[in-house]
Amino acid sequence: MDLDAYAEVHRDRWQELDRLARARHTSGADVDRLLAGYQEAATDLARIRGAAARTTTGDRLSLTLFRARLRFTGTPVDPLTAVATFFTLQLPAALYRIRWLTIWVAAATAVVAVVVGVWIASTPGAVETFGTPAALRRYATQDFVGYYSAHGLGAFTAQVWTNNAYIAASMVAFGITGLFVPYSIAQNAIGLGVSAAIMHSQGRLGDFFLYIAPHGQLELYSVFLAGAAGLMIFWSWVAPGSRTRAQALAEDGRALITIAIGLTLTLLLSGLVEGVVTRQSWPWPVKIAIGTVALASVLAYQWVLGGRAHRAGERGDLEEFDRGATALVAD
Repeated sequence: MDLDAYAEVHRDRWQELDRLARARHTSGADVDRLLAGYQEAATDLARIRGAAARTTTGDRLSLTLFRARLRFTGTPVDPLTAVATFFTLQLPAALYRIRWLTIWVAAATAVVAVVVGVWIASTPGAVETFGTPAALRRYATQDFVGYYSAHGLGAFTAQVWTNNAYIAASMVAFGITGLFVPYSIAQNAIGLGVSAAIMHSQGRLGDFFLYIAPHGQLELYSVFLAGAAGLMIFWSWVAPGSRTRAQALAEDGRALITIAIGLTLTLLLSGLVEGVVTRQSWPWPVKIAIGTVALASVLAYQWVLGGRAHRAGERGDLEEFDRGATALVAD
């Protein structure tokens, strides 16, 4: 089949179908022509696909048929249904895809933090480079502990939440560079190691772990999730597999950028724990248990609900009709 000649013969009919599919208002006669044109164009597309699986002509006609089909079969998506689909299928599936990479990011952070902390604590004079003895003592005995109660509950929670959410969203968005995530993870790990070493030098290492344990479990895991999402977006165009780099980046970028939305919620939860729970005079086991329950709920959401959605074929990307044609291939 000569596709160019075939397209030239039927072009006017296809353009009329596209005009009807795009029209805001249609009469009864227009609807009849729309249905008839759809049936004829569907037959044309089958013939084109029989001659060549992927062509520019076929892809454009397929898009026209999609628009026409929406006019007589499509209905607006209920916002509540869309939100439910996002939180029960798309988001958990996207989180499930990065589950093992999240563990690796967590392990790398722990190794760097421990190495930095041990090196500073065991190297003579290393701790003193971070401040005078009085400043170090004030940090360990006042600043570190007082940080959690120095501001009002609402203002402190909002400040922690917005700051952490910005960092997490940046790691996801700029993960494509391949450099921003390792830099951010290393910076975070070094900061933890330095703080632990300073607290240890003042005999307050126990306070370090006690005060970060309630909120730190979920907060750090959220950072690990953000780092894993950013790294996977980077890897999608480095090693796209059977897809083109543009397709891989588009598919994984759409799916994994949604994790940033989920992280605003997990970080809100950790911010509430940090702003409300940590400052309380409750027994430490109770406060740490609250943080553990918060982390466990997110892990169940990622591994259990996400695994179920992933096994059902969900990858976190938009539905096929929402994302449109994947590519237009030149004839």
